[in-house]
Amino acid sequence: APDTPVIDQAYSKLSNSITVEWRAVPGATNYMLTAEDGDSFVETIVKNSPGTVTGLKPATLYRITVRSINSGGKSQPSPFRKVKTVLAAPILSIRSLSCDSIAVSWKAVHMAAGFSVSLMRSDGLGRMLKQNTTNTSLIFTNLDPGALYTIKAYAWNANGLPGDDFTYNQRTSPNAPVDVKVAFDGGALRAVVSWMPAEGALTYSVTVSRGLLKLRCNTSSASCVVPSLQCGSEYYVSVTAYNDAGSSDPTDVPSLKTIPCAPVNVSIEEDEPGHLLVSWDNVSLAHYYVVFVKSDDGLEVHCNTSYTQCHFQSDCGFTYFISVFAYNKAGQSPLGDVFNYTTAPCCPSDFRAVFTSSDTVRVTWAPVRGAELYETRAAGGRAVLLCRDTAAACTLSALQCSTPYTITVFSFSEARGSNTSCAPQYVATAPCSPEIKNISKESLSAISVQWQPNNEEATYVVTARGEAGLWHCTSTRNSCTLTDLPCGSAFSVSAIARSPAGQSFPSYSIPLETAPCCPKDLILTQVTQSVTNISWAVGRGAQTYVTTLESPKGQAKCHTLQTYCLLGCITCGTNYTVSLRAISETGLTSSCTYQGYSSSACCPSGVKLYRLSNSGIRVFWRASDQTINYRADVHGSKGNFSCTPSLGLSHCDITKIPCGDVYTMVVAPVTDKGPKLTAFSSFCPKKIYSVSCSGSSVGMVIYRGKSNAKHI
Repeated sequence: APDTPVIDQAYSKLSNSITVEWRAVPGATNYMLTAEDGDSFVETIVKNSPGTVTGLKPATLYRITVRSINSGGKSQPSPFRKVKTVLAAPILSIRSLSCDSIAVSWKAVHMAAGFSVSLMRSDGLGRMLKQNTTNTSLIFTNLDPGALYTIKAYAWNANGLPGDDFTYNQRTSPNAPVDVKVAFDGGALRAVVSWMPAEGALTYSVTVSRGLLKLRCNTSSASCVVPSLQCGSEYYVSVTAYNDAGSSDPTDVPSLKTIPCAPVNVSIEEDEPGHLLVSWDNVSLAHYYVVFVKSDDGLEVHCNTSYTQCHFQSDCGFTYFISVFAYNKAGQSPLGDVFNYTTAPCCPSDFRAVFTSSDTVRVTWAPVRGAELYETRAAGGRAVLLCRDTAAACTLSALQCSTPYTITVFSFSEARGSNTSCAPQYVATAPCSPEIKNISKESLSAISVQWQPNNEEATYVVTARGEAGLWHCTSTRNSCTLTDLPCGSAFSVSAIARSPAGQSFPSYSIPLETAPCCPKDLILTQVTQSVTNISWAVGRGAQTYVTTLESPKGQAKCHTLQTYCLLGCITCGTNYTVSLRAISETGLTSSCTYQGYSSSACCPSGVKLYRLSNSGIRVFWRASDQTINYRADVHGSKGNFSCTPSLGLSHCDITKIPCGDVYTMVVAPVTDKGPKLTAFSSFCPKKIYSVSCSGSSVGMVIYRGKSNAKHI
């Protein structure tokens, strides 16, 4: 076995080990170090000096020995040395109380009389801070925020011998972030929070809170996006910096007010035609509102207001698209509902109502914007007529006569219904047709026509229409008289009513016939002493005629279809009244009177001729009337002769009548009426006498071609 080694020195630098130094022993390959404290021992084999025994208890007195070892065995233990292990290092508990302080604490160390703690920035900047204390804790203040510090601590015993030291790196908590800025993105309803990086901060936490709602964003950068914010809300924002030492104080920034929410309960109404009223509920956090109104023709207007309603001018027949936005400093509210409002269609323009007949009116107008259907309404009397059509025209028929109507054309749209503000037009129908109740004759040429008045403020016109022409009479009452109607004419009598509204239909026609005309140019021609021929012109409208010659001595009458008549039994020398009745086909009679007629005076009787001595003859007769003068006419081949006696005489003489001739002689009364005619033009009988030139005178009278000789 090798020799026993000799310990040169033994000492403890660590609380759990003792280091031993000795001189080398020849032949020894290993050495065994032994440390005994009376309760236990610890052995360690090493190759050479120095050697260290570990696993010891701190602040404990040990007996240290060394033995050499080779293949032959172990030597005897060396003389021992007593060595006490140093104090154990204090076990530190370190934390950063704030951004500028670190608190160090530890448990008591056995046999320690005091403690020494030093602190220095790990990057070597600044000075080292050291404190000795008998306490088990201390606080370092006025440190740099967020800086990494190296902390070293050890305990010493009563002899001032230091024990093990304990080194620990501790960072102070970061300072609160500064220059915090909040940018609100109204479109995405999110907030972008940024700040200046804080020294020593590893992470940051942004808290956005509203009531019980808290939104957080953690990041290692100097900005953070907080999404899902709500409109119309006020949030409180804080930023806290973190590192392994803890957190900074939160940095509070002014409250974040998000954009207002889109206005709700938007109502649109036309408070009056041409004016749109847009109203909505008040919106939280809104400073003002903007209403955009865009018409379907592309024109857009807007209204800024701090109130909750706006007025707009509107036109009929347009569709308006309406959006309401709320604004504050954060921006514009999200787009809410887009409302469309269609105004009532325009009232028809160029409105015209034209009567096509007395009971039919055609209503036309110009098409208007927004109208899909038109309704024409005519109200009058007790009835209302309706006409619906998509065309810009309507015909209303079967209107009541003599009735004022209020005609209104309404335009309709499916979106808005009817425009009820359209102005009406007033028209009146033509008067009702009058009904002729009676036609009466006032005179031969005047007819009174009566009708039932069935109109107000109407003028009635009665017309008699016939081949002879037109005759009219006018009245505002219920009758009028047709005058100067021609005789012998047939008429159709009708009546119409006129008013400013127009003219009625004619009434039903009533036939009218006037009495026949009295014939003109009535001519009486005495055919014989007792027969008179009466002729006349045609009397218009007459079919038959009755002529009458009447005197106290009797009457002569003739009824004929012709325009002449022979009346017999006429008494000579008599005054007759002449009358004629013209009778129509329907029995209408006109009694016509004419100038009186006197028949020719009676012829004398007892006509005789006597031969005078002086180549003359005397004519004798018996007068029928002493008040009548007579004339005797003698006609022969050798001359014509006549004589007229003085009134009251019944004879006259014709002198120097040639003999040897046959004479025709007539004695006839002479009247003052008519032209002076010869007796031969009368109805008195002619007698033929022969006047011879011999001593005896012989005459012969011939009547109507028959010879009857008579001598004188």
